[in-house]
Amino acid sequence: MNFGTERSWKKKISDIKKEVGEAKYPFPGFIKNMILRDHLYLLIEDKIIQFCENKKVGILFSGGVDSAVLVMFCKKLNLNYCCYSVGFQDNETKQPEDIEYSKIIAQKHDLNLKFKVFNLKEIEVVIKKTLKILSKNKDTFDVVNLGVGAVELAAIEMAKKDKCDIVLSGLGSEEIFAGYQRHKNAKDKEQECWNGLTLMYKRDLIRETLIPKVLGIETYAPFLDFDVIGVAMHISIKAKINKRQNKIVIRKIAKKLGLKEFSNRKKRAAQYGSRFHNAIDKLSSKAGFKLKKDYIKNLIK
Repeated sequence: MNFGTERSWKKKISDIKKEVGEAKYPFPGFIKNMILRDHLYLLIEDKIIQFCENKKVGILFSGGVDSAVLVMFCKKLNLNYCCYSVGFQDNETKQPEDIEYSKIIAQKHDLNLKFKVFNLKEIEVVIKKTLKILSKNKDTFDVVNLGVGAVELAAIEMAKKDKCDIVLSGLGSEEIFAGYQRHKNAKDKEQECWNGLTLMYKRDLIRETLIPKVLGIETYAPFLDFDVIGVAMHISIKAKINKRQNKIVIRKIAKKLGLKEFSNRKKRAAQYGSRFHNAIDKLSSKAGFKLKKDYIKNLIK
């Protein structure tokens, strides 16, 4: 997926924000939110058709609501798809949470799923591959990006091995549907969504561009499609997050797709749900480093 330059990304987000601020609706807010939610459902479906029809589709599947929604759309549309889940486990580590949930959802809904549990030796290879890619850009060189990137690289490599033409991810859902703790804590929750969208270029999008480019595979993040962002950001923040729950909009879409019992899962970040962060900890200790950042710096010397 081409996110353009940082400047063009920020300009587009600013333009969408202006459009949202100028929009007027001749009906009550709760009706507006319902209409927009239904519009969003159909728009995501149309976008998946546009990008994925007549292609073999891989989906980065964590068992969270975002990736599960994408899978259920693909199944509903009878696309040629497969879900890919990865995690780390050794004798001292329990089963990765993402693989556990992915298997449960796949069995319940008869989904095409492939998963791989990496041991420490295998993870080290993935970490070094990911580091080689991300260290080319100083803006992506940190422990968090390495952990997330390693998860993505491992799953995308599985999809490429299966000759997938395109790989889908749920990136962006947290930003447009107010899914982070910082959204809950913010006084102006809507502005926090806009801030997150603007700032995610360096935090996420450079990584999301570099890894697929090196691996030579097309990717698409429906929740970061500008049309999808536009509709989602027209929905009132009160319809997205309250004191009890976040990401209400996407959870309701999940229920509409038949994911009722899995729509409320509180997703952990990719590096934690996969337990790749445990692997980086172990590799750092094994190499004699107390801090992961020192271990990483040593690898790129």
